[in-house]
Amino acid sequence: MEMLDAVFVYQMHEIKELLWHQRLHSHEYGQFELHYFVSGSGTFTNGPRRYSIFPGALFVTPGETLHSIEADEQESLTYYATLIDSPEEISLIMKLNEKNPITIGTKWRFFFEEVRDKGLSQNPELRLSACHQIFGFLYNLQAGSAAEDPVEENVCLERAIRYMQRHVFDKLTLDQIASHVQLDASYFIRLFKKRMNTTPMKYYTNLQLEAARSLLACSNLSVKEIAGKLQFCSEFHFSKRFKQSTGTSPSLYRKTHLQLLGN
Repeated sequence: MEMLDAVFVYQMHEIKELLWHQRLHSHEYGQFELHYFVSGSGTFTNGPRRYSIFPGALFVTPGETLHSIEADEQESLTYYATLIDSPEEISLIMKLNEKNPITIGTKWRFFFEEVRDKGLSQNPELRLSACHQIFGFLYNLQAGSAAEDPVEENVCLERAIRYMQRHVFDKLTLDQIASHVQLDASYFIRLFKKRMNTTPMKYYTNLQLEAARSLLACSNLSVKEIAGKLQFCSEFHFSKRFKQSTGTSPSLYRKTHLQLLGN
C-alpha cells in the first residue's frame, strides 16, 4: 500500500492546463485514482462512460482504465486527485467504480486536505496513515455508511475557504475574511488553525502559490506579471515565497513543468 501522488488543482482554466487534463490516460494495474471536485463543472470520461462533473462529486478510477477531465469553458474546476498503489484492494475499487459519480458533498475538503498533507510528508508513517484514512473512507462509502452532518464550525471554515478561493487574485486581509464569516478575527484564527493546522493567511498565501504554479506551467505570463496578478509586493518577494513553498525558483519550476507537458 503506497500513496503515489496527492494534488490540489485550483481553478483549472489555462489552455495548456486544460489540454493536459483532457488527455486520455491510465495508470498501472493495482493502482487507482480518486478525483474529488469541490467547484466548477465539466465532464469526466472514465473508460467507456462519460459523466457530468459537479461540486461534491467523487470518481473512483481503477488502474488501466482510460480517463480524462474536461472543464466547461465558463467554469474553472477545482479538485483533489489522489493516486494510490494497492493491488490487494482491487475488488473494493471495482465495486466503487460502478457507483461513479459518488455524491459526497463539498464538506470533505478538510479530509482531502489532510490526506494530501500526510501523503506528501517525508515521514513514512504519516504517508501510510494517509492511505489507511483513504481506505477507511472508501469502505464506509461501499457500506453505505451515511456521513455525519457538518458541524457549524466546519460550515464557517468552508465559507471562509470558498471566499479565499474566489478572491485569490485580490489582496485579502484577515479582517475581511473573518468579517465574511461573521467571526471575531482572533477566534477565527484559533478555529482555522485547529482544523487546518495553519493560519488563515498562510492558507490564503498557499492558494495564491497554487494559482502561481498553474500560471507558470500553463500561461505565457512573465514571473513579474504573475507576481503582480497575485498581488505580491514585488517579484523578489513572490520568488522567495514560491521557493520556500516548492523548493525551486519560479523560472526553474516553469522550465521543468513545460518539459513535463511536452512543450
